[in-house]
Amino acid sequence: MNAKKDLRPSRLAPRDVLRVGSVGLRARRARVVLSALGIAIGIATMVAVVGLSESSRADLMNQLDRLGTNLLTAEAAESADGKQIKLPKSAVAMVRRIGPVQQATATGHVTAQVRRSDVVPEERTAGVTTLAARTDLLSTLGGGVDRGVWLDPANERLPVTVLGAVAAERIGVTRPGETIMMNETRVVVVGILKPVELVPNLDRTALVGFPAAERYFAFDGHPTTVFERSTDASVEDVRAILARTISPGAEAGVKVSRPSDALAAKAATDEGLTTLMLGLGAVALLVGGVGVANTMVISVLERRQEIGLRRSLGATRGAIRVQFLTESLLLSALGGAVGAVLGALATYGFARAQGWSAVVPPWSLAGGLGATLFIGVVAGLYPAIRAARLHPTVALNAT
Repeated sequence: MNAKKDLRPSRLAPRDVLRVGSVGLRARRARVVLSALGIAIGIATMVAVVGLSESSRADLMNQLDRLGTNLLTAEAAESADGKQIKLPKSAVAMVRRIGPVQQATATGHVTAQVRRSDVVPEERTAGVTTLAARTDLLSTLGGGVDRGVWLDPANERLPVTVLGAVAAERIGVTRPGETIMMNETRVVVVGILKPVELVPNLDRTALVGFPAAERYFAFDGHPTTVFERSTDASVEDVRAILARTISPGAEAGVKVSRPSDALAAKAATDEGLTTLMLGLGAVALLVGGVGVANTMVISVLERRQEIGLRRSLGATRGAIRVQFLTESLLLSALGGAVGAVLGALATYGFARAQGWSAVVPPWSLAGGLGATLFIGVVAGLYPAIRAARLHPTVALNAT
């Protein structure tokens, strides 16, 4: 009984399997590097795409948290004949009567051509529009002044303006105190705004006080856009009654929207782009897997005598299969580990350059490494079976 046990083929210990598998890779380092590179590119692409998508989405969510999702905008629509419907002058006061409303303000369209100076023709407006603004506009929108000051009760009646970030650049104004022309009136720039993230249209406007707009530019005092903030829990309830509160009996002429929906839509768009990029990463990973399979097939052809010698010394077919399958797994794991590190570094580098908080989900790293092991098994299975089927005599006589 003991003699029969001694005649049984011995099995390789896991440590021996790893050692034998790594020897084949160390003997062909250049080929190993090139094959692992394909896997690394695929995994790095997938990890970086997921990481950058999550980092971008986290930044958008931070913006939403900072700016708030409780801002609603009510704008005057156009009538059937194409004319702009006028909101009542009391629109802001009416909105403030809604119980959950915390803040309400408005802007109104002003007919005024904005130019850098009186020597610039009136038709060259640089794409800057003029709006009348209430003094509480900036606090309601969560905006800020980059340079200078905002409109206040002391200057809202004077010929002064605050420029949006893009408007100042287009006109060529770099600091407060400079003057520009609105129609034939010389106006002093008292401030330049930071970009208004929730209402980006304000970046391209010149803002004047309601009293100044009525006094200098024949503004009729009717607002064209009303902004309001309410409690988070009551946003939808306020949204349902906002139009008929502003314009009772003619609510069809009022368009109500939530600016934060644009940021949420952007996050959804990013998800679609992420899916596309993950598909490209999967293609790169597939190409890398084909490279691994090709390397292993060539390795079997080149090492037939080694296989024949091992079989002659007692190695079983199973041992040969395990050896080559282990080589394929080690090769894929090497590429996967390098790719995961490169993808994480790319995510951190790009996120830092964009001012985002870098996010690399652990599941993307685990999924990437899992994908490489799967690729290693699939790519190495056929070469391993082929190597195990070689007859010792045929393999030893191979040249």
